[in-house]
Amino acid sequence: QVQLVESGGGLVQAGGSLRLSCAASGRTFTRYVMGWFRQAPGKEREFVSGMSWSRTSQYYGDSVKGRATISRDNAKNTVYLQMNSLKPEDTAVYYCAADEHSGGFPSRSADDYDYWGQGTQVTVSS
Repeated sequence: QVQLVESGGGLVQAGGSLRLSCAASGRTFTRYVMGWFRQAPGKEREFVSGMSWSRTSQYYGDSVKGRATISRDNAKNTVYLQMNSLKPEDTAVYYCAADEHSGGFPSRSADDYDYWGQGTQVTVSS
């Protein structure tokens, strides 16, 4: 079992930046593919970014490409999502997720992730 706890959300003006953190505890973190998803009211959960355990594979959703950077510190069991040039349409609950069965390539499908955090709210004002 893995427990994931997100932090770093909040209210920010358009054009601003936020860094989200996801702290993992429990089983071995270093072998998990980690992902970030988001869900806005009335919308489906959307893939934001994913990173392999070795950091060699990083994927981004089209809506955040060029504005987001995922990173992980395996020594701290933490994955980060840096979001820049935030837009009102980035407003959503952001979730961290862990995939323990992947061969190393981050999936864009929420169904492939085994563990989820409780989410952190990001609100971007115009």
